[in-house]
This record gives sequence, structure tokens and C-alpha cells, in this order.
Amino acid sequence: MRIGVPRESKTGETLVAATAKTAAQLQGLGYDVVVESGAGALADQADEAFTDAGVTVGSSEDVWGSDIVVKVNAPTADEIARLRAGATIISMMAPARSPELVEQLAAQGVTALAMDAVPRISRAQSMDVLSSMANVAGYRAVVEAAHEFGRMFTGQVTAAGKMPPARVFVVGGGVAGLAAIGAAAAMGAVVRAFDVRPEVAEQVESLGGTFVEVDFESEVSTDGYAKEMTAEQEAATASMYDEEARNADIVITTALIPGRPAPKLIHEETVAAMRPGSVIVDMAAANGGNVAGTETDQRVVTDHGVTILGYTDLAGRLPAQTSQLYGTNIVNLFKLLTPEKDGELTLDLDDVVQRGVTVTRATDDGAESRSEVMWPPPAVQVSATPKTAGAPAPEAKEPKPALTARGRMAVVLGGIAAFWLVNATAPDPIPRHFTTLMLSIVIGYYVIGKVAHALHTPLMSVTNAISGVVVVGALLQLESEDVAIQVLAAIAVLVASINIFGGFAVTRRMLGMFSKGA
Repeated sequence: MRIGVPRESKTGETLVAATAKTAAQLQGLGYDVVVESGAGALADQADEAFTDAGVTVGSSEDVWGSDIVVKVNAPTADEIARLRAGATIISMMAPARSPELVEQLAAQGVTALAMDAVPRISRAQSMDVLSSMANVAGYRAVVEAAHEFGRMFTGQVTAAGKMPPARVFVVGGGVAGLAAIGAAAAMGAVVRAFDVRPEVAEQVESLGGTFVEVDFESEVSTDGYAKEMTAEQEAATASMYDEEARNADIVITTALIPGRPAPKLIHEETVAAMRPGSVIVDMAAANGGNVAGTETDQRVVTDHGVTILGYTDLAGRLPAQTSQLYGTNIVNLFKLLTPEKDGELTLDLDDVVQRGVTVTRATDDGAESRSEVMWPPPAVQVSATPKTAGAPAPEAKEPKPALTARGRMAVVLGGIAAFWLVNATAPDPIPRHFTTLMLSIVIGYYVIGKVAHALHTPLMSVTNAISGVVVVGALLQLESEDVAIQVLAAIAVLVASINIFGGFAVTRRMLGMFSKGA
């Protein structure tokens, strides 16, 4: 089968659905690939790059006459008319918001696969176009904000005075939000973030941000997406949004609800109360925006000097990398659709991923002029513990009780008794050795017990070197005439040596994580 990659018809689009590298990978699956001349010019993918990779560069007619057409944006009505009956079209389609598009595809008798409908499950992560593009867009949002802000993100203390770090508030902890948090924190800003999903807090903090706590009931997401807030949640978060935005230099909003307009979170009075020179990047502008005053694809400066960016092409402003990521997502989808690697697309609707992306399906022989509408797909349960209707809630397990005061006292008295018994009855030098052992246990317990968990690995990697003392002692015992002592000493040398080398190996590996490559 032949895969066609056309030039994108959307005005200002810089992306291409396949790079020279990914097109060659598709050919490695047994397909013939033809790319429309000039399709990758704006993504640093010249025609020569494709031909050097062994990929055919052809005309628009060659591409649209292919068995499979791969695009970035949804096809227009004119482009759908150019598809032959029984062909397959793969692109982003937003089928939940585009019923007219679904009807046109069905009327043309083609199979349509929506790349932006990939289920949010672990097995499908390598095909998740939304995550790939949101990751780039989140990073680019910070770059755009920094350009408009016109000041450094990181704080500085100089002879000429002190400059505080920029304060960034990110609304939404999805892929785009987390990318923005990581980029802003890496640039030295003080980053605060909020999301209605409680499980996001740990991810925010791991990237250097501070998760804003709001007192309301929330539940763990079962499909990887945020849910629409209830009236109680909206009331609880309204004052928080207002306070955080007023205190921030830069606000980045990413809140989206699948299949619905973006919720309005930052109102006019909040924008008006922000400091002059503040910047808002509304990444939900394509769906109506999270901020009052956002205009799609426009830069707006309010009367109070606040800049609102409603750009919808943030990922496209880094076209080379975004095209490579999108192309890789396409390749991973084709690996799933081509299990035999024979260049034949096989659509298995029993597979939850393939069923999830299927919008329309043509008949096997392509003779029918209309295909079957497959949208919407069945719901995909991605929660680790799915709820069962009518099933009783599992009983909460009682936490294991910690050692009681009486138990601790018993342990201490037992240790004292053993210490007295050994010192009273054992021959010299056992009491001295036993005293050293007991003191080591007590000191080790308090030293390790008072160290934060995050420092256990570097602490142990260094303290393991103390095993060198064990090695020296064991080497001295090897001279003993007692065979049993010699065997035990040899084992001690072996085990302690492993401990020493292992400790330094761990330390070296940890230090390597912080060193920059040459």
C-alpha cells in the first residue's frame, strides 16, 4: 500500500506529517511513501532530505491518490473529495467537535483515523499526539511569555541592587502545564500551579513548582483528563485564581475539558488588577480561552498594560521538532496497524487503541459510496481500580499500629538485660566487642533515622566505605590457624568488598546525573 503525505493547506501551518526519518521508517514497515513536493519546507525538511532517505517526492495528485493519506490538520471538504472510496485518511480531526467533518468522511466512503482521539492509556502513550504537541506548546508558551515580559526570570543579587525572581502561575497540570512549569522553573522563576486533579500535586512539585491547595472535594481522574468543576468547586477556586493571578507576573492557562468549550477562570476584574507589564498566555484560546479578553491567535494589550497572548500555533513555532514528534507518533500507530510489517494496513476493532481512533470505516471492497460512522467509541476505563456499579465499597484496612510506648520500653529493657548478662558472664574480650556492637547499633539507628529519605542513597553510598574497616579486620583473621575462622574471614572480605565497590559505584552514578555532557 502507498502512503501519501500532502502539503498542509491550513494558512500559516509549518508542520508536516512525516519527516525524512519517519517516512523512511514507514517504508521499513513495507509501505511505499510519497511526499508532496515542498510539504516539509517550513519544518526544515527539504525535498532533497526525503530523496536522500529513499522516499519518493511527488505531485499533489500522487499523494491524494494514495491508499493512505497522512496529514496534521483535519482535511477540508475539497481534500475529502479528492480521496478515493475505500482510502484511509489519518490526521487530527477533533471528531467530538466536528460532526460535519464526520458526516463528510462517511459520505466519501473512507476510513478515517483521528490521531487526537488516542486513548489515554499506557500502551498508547507512544502514539499520543496531543501529549507530544502539548509538551512542545507548554515550553513555547514560557518562551513567548519571557519575550513579552522583557525581564529576567531568575532573581539576581548584584552590586547595583537586588532583582526578585519572576512569579509564574500555571493553571492546569496536564502535559502542557507540566512542560510550562518545568521550563519556567528551569529559568529561575518562582512557579505556582493548580489543577482540579489531586494526583497532579506530586508531579508539579517534582518539576520545581508549588502546588496550590484549595479546600474542596476532588476525585482521581479515571480517563487522564480533568472533569468540569462543580458549582462548589468553582466557588472555592474563584478567590484563589484571583489572588494568584494578581500576585503573578506571568499567568499560563491550559484548562480544557474534552468536547466542551474552555472554562472561563480568569475574569476581567482580575486581569485589570494585575500589575502593568504582566503577561497572560491562554493556551486554551482555540476553544474559547480561559481568560476574559482572549482573542484567538491575537496579542492583546489591555488598558491596564497587561498582555494577553491567544496564540494557537505554539507547537508550530518549533516546527522541526514538533514535526519529528508527530511523525514518530504516526510511525508508532502504523506499527500497531501493520503487525506483519508487510505494508498492509490491518484495522482490528477489537483493540481498544485502534477502536478509539476510528471515526469512520469503509467496507472491505471499497465498493460502497458511504462508510460506517464509528464515532464515538466505547468508553475506555483507565483507572487502576475501576468502579463497579452496585458493588460494595471495599473496607478500609486498618493501618498497622506503630510500636507502642510499652513495646519500646520492653525492647530497651531487653537490650539492657542482654548487655548486663554478656558483660557479667562472658570471658574477655567478648564484653568489649559486645559493647562496641551495642553502641554502633544505637548510634546507627539515630543517625540513619534522622536523615531525610531523599538522602539515604548518597549517605549509604559513602558510609558503605566504612566496610573497609571490616576488610582490614577480616584480613587479620585470615592468619588464624582455625579453619572455621579462616572461612568466615574470607566471606567477610568478599561481602565487605562488594559493599565498598557498590557504594562508590552508586555515588559515581549519582554524580553523573548532575554532570553536563561534553
